[in-house]
Amino acid sequence: MTAQYNGTVPPGLRLPDASVTLSTASVYPEKVPSAFEMAALLGYDGIEVMVATDAGSQDLNVLRRLSEYHQVPIKSIHAPCLLLTQRVWGRDPWGKLVRSKEVAEELGAEVVVVHPPFRWQRDYAREFTKGLARMQEETDVMFAVENMFPVKARAAEVGMYAPDWNPVDQDFPYVTLDTSHTAVSGSDPLEMATQLGDRLRHIHLADGVGVPNKDEHLVPGRGNQPCAEMLERLAVEGFGGHVVLEVNTRRAADRSDRMADLAEALAFTRLHLAAPDHTWEVTPGGEVSRRSARR
Repeated sequence: MTAQYNGTVPPGLRLPDASVTLSTASVYPEKVPSAFEMAALLGYDGIEVMVATDAGSQDLNVLRRLSEYHQVPIKSIHAPCLLLTQRVWGRDPWGKLVRSKEVAEELGAEVVVVHPPFRWQRDYAREFTKGLARMQEETDVMFAVENMFPVKARAAEVGMYAPDWNPVDQDFPYVTLDTSHTAVSGSDPLEMATQLGDRLRHIHLADGVGVPNKDEHLVPGRGNQPCAEMLERLAVEGFGGHVVLEVNTRRAADRSDRMADLAEALAFTRLHLAAPDHTWEVTPGGEVSRRSARR
């Protein structure tokens, strides 16, 4: 039995305890209430709230009511780290993280997703690693730093993030791996996952074809990223974190098309987030039986 399914898992199949959740960003230009409604209708395990300019994403009481009404738990909070959210929850980047942590604690969310600092946020960038470590000591909520990507201008890379866009080699205890961002950066997400090991606690699952400076967030399976292989590896390793569908549906013609894209994303994830589990054996006489214990 798993958290995602009410039925019995078929013999020989391993399903990890990972939650498959929907980012509120995935319903844009619709608002946060639509994300909860669609997540409930389609069967997602929860929601990641992208704190943005939508007032509903910033309001603790609104989020609590939506979660309770739709019976969809809020699993993670994405701190307002984007350029377009520079004024959301104040201008102080540390204040944004404190507020994100407080909201996560109030709502029972397990993770706060945070981007590396912009390079022009010099004081924040200088203290980011140590300051985040101090904040982590004060809470059970995990601050998971997300991989970003370099920006290219006339074939040259422009450094936007400090200490780096890639958190793999940085001293962060928890990391979010975004498979749309790996498409832009030309990184190998499977290798990054290997290097991260137990620090990998959160996945932003989306696809891309690697267009420079274009963060596509396609439905998994529509680009060239190894999304299926990533999910299968997570299943083999018994991943217990969150797999968040953070896809771009803004070109959907209407709500029906948007729902279809989100249903396809969920179906892709459910299909591939599984692995063979050899709890059976074939006897010398050719009969199949279950092993008494896993080997």
